[in-house]
Amino acid sequence: MLTLALILIPLLATAIIFFGVSVNARKIALGAAVLNIAVAIAAIFTSGFSDFTLNVLSKPNINLALDIHQNGGISVVLLLLSVIVTLAAVLSGTCPKGREKLWYCSALLISAGAIGAFISTDLFFFFAFHELALIPTFLMIGILGRGDRKEVAWKVTVYLAFGSIVLLAGLLMIANQLGSFDMTQLTALSHHQNEIALLLIIGFGTLVSLFPFHSWAAPAYASAPAPVSMLHAGVLKKFGLYGLIVVGYKVVPDGMAHWLPLLLVLLLCNIIWVGLVTINQKRLDLMLGNSSVMHMGYIFLAIAALVDNGSSFATQAAVLLMFAHGISIAMSFCLADRIENKTGSLELNQLGGLAKNAPSLAFLFGLVGMASIGLPGLANFAGEIMVFFSGFEGWKPADDLGPVQIATIIAIWGVVISAVYMLRAFRNIFQGETVSRTEKVKPLSGDDKLPAIILGVILLIVGIYPQSILQFFN
Repeated sequence: MLTLALILIPLLATAIIFFGVSVNARKIALGAAVLNIAVAIAAIFTSGFSDFTLNVLSKPNINLALDIHQNGGISVVLLLLSVIVTLAAVLSGTCPKGREKLWYCSALLISAGAIGAFISTDLFFFFAFHELALIPTFLMIGILGRGDRKEVAWKVTVYLAFGSIVLLAGLLMIANQLGSFDMTQLTALSHHQNEIALLLIIGFGTLVSLFPFHSWAAPAYASAPAPVSMLHAGVLKKFGLYGLIVVGYKVVPDGMAHWLPLLLVLLLCNIIWVGLVTINQKRLDLMLGNSSVMHMGYIFLAIAALVDNGSSFATQAAVLLMFAHGISIAMSFCLADRIENKTGSLELNQLGGLAKNAPSLAFLFGLVGMASIGLPGLANFAGEIMVFFSGFEGWKPADDLGPVQIATIIAIWGVVISAVYMLRAFRNIFQGETVSRTEKVKPLSGDDKLPAIILGVILLIVGIYPQSILQFFN
């Protein structure tokens, strides 16, 4: 029942906010976010009360089945990521006056959809919960977004609808062959593995922004309000990676192996090509959006290593980096929102010297910037180094380099690219002399700093003690 509560709490809070009269939407959303963290912790450590099953349809047999202890700990880690980022997202951003209901209901619905997808053990609801989370994403970008928000909202809709349709075709083919939607009964299929694997790679890949289906992501995150960018880039985008591991690798392992060379080429395009595009960005929000796309390539590399050698180490590497990236990119968009709120701009050439008047903002941005680069002692480093090691799992010096090892060596150059764009951004925004937009900026208030501090502390804890996350795989 605790797993059902994880979904019901944000849904009930959404209903109270939407239908309530003269309610404090922020306090209700914040209360729901804090309560969900408590329920998640209780569910993780009380397995006897953490599953739920309700038969929804007999033919075909579809169940609302929830269990966080499936998949060897992957769901536990992504649940923790979801509830933590949800809390930070509710605390972040500046809600336009009169739009409180849309603002906080959207954040809670995205959270509920992501959590439902990660803990569902039925393919139908696994897919359906993800689609639920996309609806408020489109609305928030189209109604409360920045720039060409309507154009961006339609672009996101077209891309993600395409990915969802392709993915649904693959999932239906799986259910048809297995005769069940039950994810706990997934086994390798007897035929059509190559075709289904390609559908899953395209479907899940589009939702994750795998090259060349990636161009929706950066404009979407740049246009979206801070809570949406934090929740989608930090949490919901992990749905596709999660799906490739818990569905793709289980049911079509030979098909995934067949398309491994293609996957390696595409993930390297994410890391190198999109990395170079990221260097060329002139706005902080677009830089962060492209950076998020780039870093998905590392997680795809771990999935490629899993397909290549079948090692559980590769799975742990992928999930640890999912968690680290989710926390760091959410913190980045949170701080970008604070920078824009304080200065009125995210153009890198219009800023400078911000550290003089907002030292805490400079410190927090520097912390998350170093995490994104992969500085030792922060969570991203632990995830990235495990990904690189996973590429050489089982390899011996006497052996020739295989495709995965070659891709891993090339991917390491992504660390250099990350350092270039992140250090340049920090220099342009915070160092040098103050300019007209930064000379009268006031320091961050406690409310401004709180969500970033929460996320930054987690980056430090997991970076110093990665076992805090890896323990859930034991």
